[in-house]
Amino acid sequence: MEAPMLALQRRDEIASRLRADGRVLVTELAKDLGITTETVRRDLDALEQAGIARRVHGGAVGAGRVSLVETAVAEREGANAEGKRAIARLACQRLLALGATSALLDAGTTTAALAHELVATWPQAGGPRLVVATHSPGIAQILAAHPSIEVHAIGGRMRNVTGAAVGAQTVLAIAALRPDVVILGTNGVDGDGASTPDPDEAAVKAAIVASGRRVAVLADGAKLGSTSLVRFAELDALDVLLTDAAPEPALAAALEAAGCEVHVA
Repeated sequence: MEAPMLALQRRDEIASRLRADGRVLVTELAKDLGITTETVRRDLDALEQAGIARRVHGGAVGAGRVSLVETAVAEREGANAEGKRAIARLACQRLLALGATSALLDAGTTTAALAHELVATWPQAGGPRLVVATHSPGIAQILAAHPSIEVHAIGGRMRNVTGAAVGAQTVLAIAALRPDVVILGTNGVDGDGASTPDPDEAAVKAAIVASGRRVAVLADGAKLGSTSLVRFAELDALDVLLTDAAPEPALAAALEAAGCEVHVA
């Protein structure tokens, strides 16, 4: 039987991480705290009952600010890095299989992982040419290293939290594009659609969705079942969801009813 003080100390530590980061993952907590995933889930259940956490697929978010959680890019880069790389590999494979020649790439840590994967695996000189537009300067810089990828940087007002351009200028530039495929990150995907905490980010993402002939969303398991303040797309606006964890049955049924393909890396 677990010592009560040890359980209390663990839960205090988890609560502290929730206050600092807004989100915790079961697998990371199990590794960092040296406990089983089942113990982590029991701790998260206890914190949810105490009103401190809200359980989401793969972990939990802070109950008091569920819809507004938005950590900086630098803080999110290490979260579930392997899962994001697996999603990126799958997305790159699908891009090649689709024969896409143009893409619009949203800002985010999972889309940045895709940019790295494209640079590493997209055919070099003599291979198919790919034109990529993005409103993330960091992603544009990553892609510019590849000789067969033509990069178009979309400008606007920069948000420090996400390192992305937003605002009317950004939305207008995106609205003029018609890429073969658009690839978005998201803070949450639930039965009502895909969402993000900031209205300006949501406006850009909505413009990206509207511009694409095919719409793909990249979301690791922690985003599934989670909801943020502003919905930028309903499920039937999404053609494919690429993730590293199978959605819970209710979400899986909603995605299927909406005609959104789900591919698990």
